[in-house]
Amino acid sequence: MTETEKNALSPKIELTNMVMVEDKAAGKVLVQERVKSWTGLSFPGGHVEAGESFVDSAIREIKEETGLAIRNLKACGVIHWANKDTLDRYIVYLYKTSDFSGELLSETDEGKVFWITLDELKKGKLSNNFGNYIPMFLNDDFNEFYCFYRDGEPEEIEYK
Repeated sequence: MTETEKNALSPKIELTNMVMVEDKAAGKVLVQERVKSWTGLSFPGGHVEAGESFVDSAIREIKEETGLAIRNLKACGVIHWANKDTLDRYIVYLYKTSDFSGELLSETDEGKVFWITLDELKKGKLSNNFGNYIPMFLNDDFNEFYCFYRDGEPEEIEYK
């Protein structure tokens, strides 16, 4: 049995989330300047833990990474990476909300968090591929960002 055939029997699936928190009165969104993996500007989020719902994981991650309590999340799509060789999948559930409370932390071990306009964000040093994620939060016509990829080859991204 080849390595690809073995991996096809049990591909790795990683479940994560990302949330666009919007302060509509100020015309800004909350960003994280990530310093660990996937460095650069992005919306905050993280991994779904065992036994945790997607929404609960998003609420927990935003609290941990920003100090804010968020409510009334609206699903706005899925980011779906699929490796052609290993068949591993990396899935990011996307949400947005403008319903938040609490005291914003200035920084966590993940990086600094702060408010910025969307125009400023788009001109900033974004995390790898995050520029491709932004349309998912802003365009209600998209449900999925899909990329079936192979390391070392150009990525073929589709919005569905």
